[in-house]
Parts: sequence; structure tokens; C-alpha cells
Amino acid sequence: MAILLNVNEGVNIMKSVKSYWMETVVCSAKKGKDARLMRMLEARQEMRRRTEGCHKAWISRSVDGQPIFLVQAVYDDEVAWRKCSQRIIDELDHRDGGIDSLLSGPPLVGIFSLNEKDL
Repeated sequence: MAILLNVNEGVNIMKSVKSYWMETVVCSAKKGKDARLMRMLEARQEMRRRTEGCHKAWISRSVDGQPIFLVQAVYDDEVAWRKCSQRIIDELDHRDGGIDSLLSGPPLVGIFSLNEKDL
């Protein structure tokens, strides 16, 4: 990520700022599947935390009791994100079948830039 600094009129200087990748997923469980989905999401977050290049990973449930989950993780960069994602596919999804069958619909997924100072 770079920020443009206007030093003199008509002259722009680039200053590099360290940024991380923040993955955000919002998903909801099928009726009666929320406890199992929560356990599987927690296992995936724990694996992320133990994978090099992942700084933090957490999960939270909706405060109103609905089976809606916010899943977030912060990575060094795209390479670290891909490494974590592939590890989950290879090790957890292969063993437990993945979370897709527990979801009530497609999750909302986004990747965002996070400044180093905000970590």
C-alpha cells in the first residue's frame, strides 16, 4: 500500500506503509447446526493461529442469539493467506468434510487492507 504525500504543488512523493491482509467472513448456520458450525470454525481459527504468517484469528457469534458468525483473521500478505487456506483444505476439510453443508447459504467474504498501526 502506498500513500501520496503532496509536498510541493504538482509534486507527489510515494511513502510506503506496511499493510496486512484481513479476511472477513460472515456466515449463518442451518437450523440446529450452529453448535457444530461453531466448533468447526473454532478449529479452523486455531489452525490459522498456528500457521506462519497469520497474526491473529478470531470468531464471534451474533449477540442476539441468531446463528450468525463473524470470522476474521489477519495475515502478512496474500501468500500467507493462501498458505493458511490451503492447509485448512488439505488437513481439516479432508478430515471433516468442510463447513459448506452446515451453512444456510453462501457466506459473505471479503479481504481488506489493514495498516500496521491498527494491528
